[in-house]
Parts: sequence; C-alpha cells; structure tokens
Amino acid sequence: MSGDLHVLSAIGGTPLVALRRVVHAGSARVVLKLEGANPTGSMKDRVARAMVAAAAADGRLKPGGTVVEYTGGSTGVSLAFICAALGYRARLVSSDAFSEEKLRSMVAYGAELTVIPSGDRRITETLIRSMIARAQEIAREPGHWACDQLGNRDGESGYHGLGEEMWEQAGGRIDAFVQSVGSAHSLHGTAHVLRRHNPKLHVAAVEPAESPVLSGGTPGSHRIEGIGIGFVPALWRRDEVHEILTVSTEDANDMARRLAREEAVFAGTSTGANVVAALRIARRLGPGATVGAIAVDSGLRYLSTELYRNA
Repeated sequence: MSGDLHVLSAIGGTPLVALRRVVHAGSARVVLKLEGANPTGSMKDRVARAMVAAAAADGRLKPGGTVVEYTGGSTGVSLAFICAALGYRARLVSSDAFSEEKLRSMVAYGAELTVIPSGDRRITETLIRSMIARAQEIAREPGHWACDQLGNRDGESGYHGLGEEMWEQAGGRIDAFVQSVGSAHSLHGTAHVLRRHNPKLHVAAVEPAESPVLSGGTPGSHRIEGIGIGFVPALWRRDEVHEILTVSTEDANDMARRLAREEAVFAGTSTGANVVAALRIARRLGPGATVGAIAVDSGLRYLSTELYRNA
C-alpha cells in the first residue's frame, strides 16, 4: 500500500473557520481550527502519533509492544487508534468522570480499558492521580511502555503542524492564540510555531474557574473534560504565556451549545471554554486583529453528557 494512503496520513490538514455570530461587534476576527476533522474526531490524534513514533524510533516501544496510558478519554482514543493502525496493544486507564462515548471508543479500537470510579463523575486532582498510579502499575509489566503524556516531551511537536496550518489558513495573521490546558502540549506546541511567524504573538491559557491552579488558586472539581487536572502539569512553561483566563463549566457548556446552534460548529466543553476566552481577548484587541483558537474535538463525544443530553 502506498505510504500516502495509510490511515495515519489522514491526521492533520483540518479546516479553519471564522466565527461570525457569537463574536461581539467591534471585536477582532476569531478563527477556530476544527480538529474534529481528524480521524478519531480530536486534535489528540496529533500528539498520540508524535509520542508513539518517537518511542518506536528510539526503541522504548518494541514491535508488537503494549502502550500504557492514563487518559481523560481523547488521548486514550487517539492512542488506541494509533496502536490499531501500527500493530501495538493498548492498555488504558480512564474514569467514569469522562464521557461514555470516549470509553466505548477506546474499546472499539481494541484497547484494554481500566475504569477508575470517580464517585460523583467530577474531575479532581485525586481522581487524576489515581489514574496515573494505576497506569504506572500496569506499565511495570514486561513489554509495556508508559506513554505518560504529562511528562512526555515528545508530545509537543505533534502540534507544530497545527500551528503551521493555522498561520497559513488565517492568511498569515494571528495576533493572539488561546488554548485550554491539560498537559499543555497543544498550547506550547502550537504557540511555538505561531511565535516563529509573529514574535509579538499574545498567548493566553484557559483553565476551569472551579479549579484555577495555574492562576495560583485552589484545586477543585469541574466538568470540563480534558483540562484542569488539579495540579500544574510538569511541562507547563508559565514564562511563555502572557495571561491565564478562567472559564466556568457552566459558561463553557453554554458557549459550546451556542457554537452548535449559531455557528454550526459542533464541539465539546473545552472548545466552549476556548471560545469564551477568545471572545474576551477579541473584544480587547478590536477590529483588524485576529485571534486563533482550537475546536478541540467533535460534539459527538458528548451526546451522553450534560452538555448535550438535555440540550
């Protein structure tokens, strides 16, 4: 089979659209990268491919070996997809705090899934650390490789292509970049490339208002899947970020629903948070500027959750 027809070649090259109805009058242009167009419906296909490729190249991951990871869902789905495509096994640790669609998707791609009960289906530091601990136990078995996304320096490069695509598709004009923080790979990786094109790029990180740890606040529970792990991620670089904006779960949910109804952009809660923050910055920058943000994944992953269940 020709290499350019391999299923992994479908990763990237996602569309960029300008938001029109949710943007306040007199604001900057807001453009959104539609990462739901990746094979699994998430930007995490990019980071999963980068981490697995690097581990395979240097021998940490042997042919036919097993990839182990703790995951809020999207990275796990993407790793399961990559493993299915390349002939690896996947053993993933997640929780019932994350959408049923994500858990089922991991299994559909052939992953072995361990589910850690959350108690109240809310995301907390205790839950994330429990997931990490279980994955570490599994990874000690022979032939297993711990992906460890929070400590994996290979992940950031997976988003360099996203930055290049965004810059080109926006017509060579991105004045500010906004992205929510889980591992911080997507924020730093995309900003790294955009900053090469525009050294004056304004970079804004987004976190849940209920758990504002990057802002120096107290960890708490929230329902914005994929971000706000309750502690500062190991690869977070505060000196590369100009500001940190907080968005509540309620406001993120409301914006995600508005995006579907008013912009025909169907995405998840972290995308809603990104857009809430991007609109604040766009209002501040005013006409003539461009704010870039990411629609992290498809809303199809959240149909069973409070986001769309009663929408």
